[in-house]
Amino acid sequence: MMLMNAIFKIIKLINSFLLEIGELSFFAGRFFKECFKRPSEFKEFLRQCYNMGNRSLLLVSVTGFIIGLVFTLQSRPTLQEFGAVSWMPSMVSISIIREIGPIITALICAGRIGSGIGAELGSMRVTEQIDAMEVSGTNPFKYLVVTRILATTFMLPVLVFFGDAIAIFGSYLVENIKGHVSFLLYYNQVFNALEFGDLVPATIKSFFFGFAIGLVGCFKGYNCKKGTAGVGIAANSAVVFTSMLLFIIDFIAVFVTDIFYDL
Repeated sequence: MMLMNAIFKIIKLINSFLLEIGELSFFAGRFFKECFKRPSEFKEFLRQCYNMGNRSLLLVSVTGFIIGLVFTLQSRPTLQEFGAVSWMPSMVSISIIREIGPIITALICAGRIGSGIGAELGSMRVTEQIDAMEVSGTNPFKYLVVTRILATTFMLPVLVFFGDAIAIFGSYLVENIKGHVSFLLYYNQVFNALEFGDLVPATIKSFFFGFAIGLVGCFKGYNCKKGTAGVGIAANSAVVFTSMLLFIIDFIAVFVTDIFYDL
């Protein structure tokens, strides 16, 4: 009996997850449909870009700096043991540019931006501001959803580049203090190690990360249930659902990149 209950619960969870994926797909389809309609709401898009970049810059900077410091401090003893400490700039730069920088920045933005969008749109839904916009003839989906999804899609790669640069600078500080490596020598090794093929996949997947953060945040907030509790649920579930989606996108991106590298 207990086994049957557990099986029913698992089936119910899978069913609920698939239903949500289906609703999210329709929401994404509506976004692409509304995206090319006039008016363009360009001013609101720029305002959202500024707000998202401005609000996340400090958090991304601090996190990137600490990651650079910790990653170098943790890796240095192992490389020193094998006499390969001179490879540190190459190893750190490739690891951060390809994987660590994009995924960590995306997870931070999922918590900071995704939950903010979910809570903001959820509050507007609960207080009937979205309904009022519809009655007054304004297209709330175009004004609220499309601008926010586009802003996260285009701002996340910028934040990733910034976080990567800060992380590599943090790594340089450790190497400068521990190994007396000069700024010029460190950055020469970094740029010699990096190739065009390292930057392109990381940049492309950053756009997808940004799109997922904006899409899920808007989906949860726009479809928020009535009541103040619904706003909290929308914000929390936006973070959880986006985090899962980011790891799935990252896995697909790494898998596809690996295929192209083998060709």
